[in-house]
Amino acid sequence: MRVPEPKYSYQTDQLATYYKDAVQDILIELDRVDIDNFRRANANATLASISEILSELDDKSKAWVEKNIPKAARDGVINTIVSLGVAETIDKASQIASFSRLNKEMVAAAVADTQADLLAVTQNIDRKTKAAVRKAVSDSMRYHMTRGTNGRRTIASDIRNTLQQSVKTGIIDGAGRRWRPEVYADMATRTKMMETYREATTNEALRRNVYYAKISSHGAKDACRFYEGRIMKLTEDAPGNYPTYDQLKASGEIFHPNCKHVYSPIRNPEGALF
Repeated sequence: MRVPEPKYSYQTDQLATYYKDAVQDILIELDRVDIDNFRRANANATLASISEILSELDDKSKAWVEKNIPKAARDGVINTIVSLGVAETIDKASQIASFSRLNKEMVAAAVADTQADLLAVTQNIDRKTKAAVRKAVSDSMRYHMTRGTNGRRTIASDIRNTLQQSVKTGIIDGAGRRWRPEVYADMATRTKMMETYREATTNEALRRNVYYAKISSHGAKDACRFYEGRIMKLTEDAPGNYPTYDQLKASGEIFHPNCKHVYSPIRNPEGALF
């Protein structure tokens, strides 16, 4: 039986919505600020409201990770059980699926890593909004006595724009790319769930003394298409001139962020159909 490829759009869309709603709530708080009369007391109240929003977001994202990262690992285990014919159906595989010690440790690490990634987003929002609010207080006080209505309006518009921009970039990655909070959360968790699925698949296969796998095919249009249906080794020590997962990932052409490709374990690579 061929196991359907995992799709986690529903789960990651749900998480992205948490971030989108939180950003919108923060923007509403910032829109309430009276720029012409912005003082430290007002700023503290605004920051307290923002901190409460971000704290609730952290709680939601933490619960989401604790539920969905183990799900991806369990799906990987089920994939192996069905692919190897240990169980004939997904339902039967679900009944006997369990985590090996290695998979338990892997899941715990994946949960911690994912939570740390998401926490970095909210911490960045918190840091940038605090800096922007403090600057807004300073600018508001500095220009409070500015003569001319048009001048005050221009200053107020600049201050409000700075406040709004402070929350719209959730994180800047190592390549210098700026990500909106909900987009980064979706990308990061989608990638982590697929990685967890693959790693759980590998661990379960090795547990059953299976050392090869066949890469999935779904008609990819990017460089991934050159690897669809190919055989790979699940451990470097396995015989045969097949690439390992790490070698394939290092190419940058497959198993990249947001990559949908997975693999199904096989006992005999020579007998695999392409």
